[in-house]
Amino acid sequence: MKGKKGLVVGIANEHSIAWGCAHALHKAGAELAITYQNEKTKGYVAPLAEIVDAKIFAPLDITNESQLTALVDEIKNHWGRIDFLLHSIVYAPKSDLQGRVVDSSREGFLTAMDISCHSLVRLAKAAEQLMNGGAILTMSYYGSEKVVPHYGIMGPVKAALEATVRYLAVELGLKNIRVNALSPGPVKTRAASGLTHFDILMETVARNSPLHDLVTLEQIGEASVFLMSDNAKNITGQIIYVDNGYHVKG
Repeated sequence: MKGKKGLVVGIANEHSIAWGCAHALHKAGAELAITYQNEKTKGYVAPLAEIVDAKIFAPLDITNESQLTALVDEIKNHWGRIDFLLHSIVYAPKSDLQGRVVDSSREGFLTAMDISCHSLVRLAKAAEQLMNGGAILTMSYYGSEKVVPHYGIMGPVKAALEATVRYLAVELGLKNIRVNALSPGPVKTRAASGLTHFDILMETVARNSPLHDLVTLEQIGEASVFLMSDNAKNITGQIIYVDNGYHVKG
């Protein structure tokens, strides 16, 4: 990744999947632009940005169009381009996330879809003008394919995200931009803390996966480096599982 420049969106703290990826990308030689959601998260993300010597550190609430425009302008002025984009944003209102899908509110469902799925479309559109080839990577989960207890509305939302990856891969492939998703096994992140019985899910995955273990942020990060490097230049439109094989058994 030496000489590559990229944008990482979705770091909330040192337990974030996006942080595992950013750290691995930095170790591989990439230069990074890192965003934080708001002033509350800035205090957690700023020290991490220093660790990876982020060249750009900027606010980005994905629902704020002016912040996205400002970020694109800053990247243009500083680098002129990016070679990769990592999208790791997920959110659903707690009351909708922790209930049955059939009980979810229209507002909650649309909010989850907007922030967790359509945000990829908006970022891909912004990245398109900054990229001459390259790679876009997002994060999914097994609950998109099979019903996972207590995953709730995020299952349909992640299914939509994976379909979006395929469509973006075709549309942006004309510009040699690759689009893929990683589907890691469960990791204790701030987003995961909103799921009920998450500890039971982790125990189940560790017990039933072929390799009988949970994945780490480091392992997810290593997979992200591969998919955004030239070593994966012929891979696009794919959902790549990093879950110690759990998805083949369920």
